[in-house]
Amino acid sequence: MANVKFGAGSPETGVAVAPSRWLVLLLGIIAVLFGVLFFVYPVQTLTLLVTVLGFYWLFNGIVVFISLFGDTTGRGWKLLVSILGILAGILVLTYPLYSAILIPTVFAIIIGVEGLIIGAVYLAQGFSGGGWGTGILGILSIIFGIILIADPLIAAVGLVLLLAGLAIVGGIAAIVVSFRLPG
Repeated sequence: MANVKFGAGSPETGVAVAPSRWLVLLLGIIAVLFGVLFFVYPVQTLTLLVTVLGFYWLFNGIVVFISLFGDTTGRGWKLLVSILGILAGILVLTYPLYSAILIPTVFAIIIGVEGLIIGAVYLAQGFSGGGWGTGILGILSIIFGIILIADPLIAAVGLVLLLAGLAIVGGIAAIVVSFRLPG
């Protein structure tokens, strides 16, 4: 196994280089700023992030479409991905405010349906000898799924606040770690 040292070397020597303390500090500060912006301006910040997502989908769709001319493997899937990416990008960029509400809401519905399916599987496992713990997890998952499906808009707002909290906590952790990294 290769001897890997952090903080010294370069890609040419095959020795891994640890991320710069300043890069980790900068990423931590950016994460905290986004977390605070999510708490203070949730709709505007979400609209900005969804707009960035729209540009990504549009650009990715165009790149995949162009790649069809050079590589013909998976032509049908590439064509589908490129068309969907371009359409999704155009729609998000045309209607950023609606997209900022719709995308997290659809995400909440998908998670709710997944919760129902996982809950049903766990509940069936609990009744077929998996134990009462598995059955309880199944019931909780079903309840969680029903709540998300019943009011996905509230769940989407909760998701934004959860992301804000995670960004702040993760950003603070990155800032603390940056001071522990070697110069």
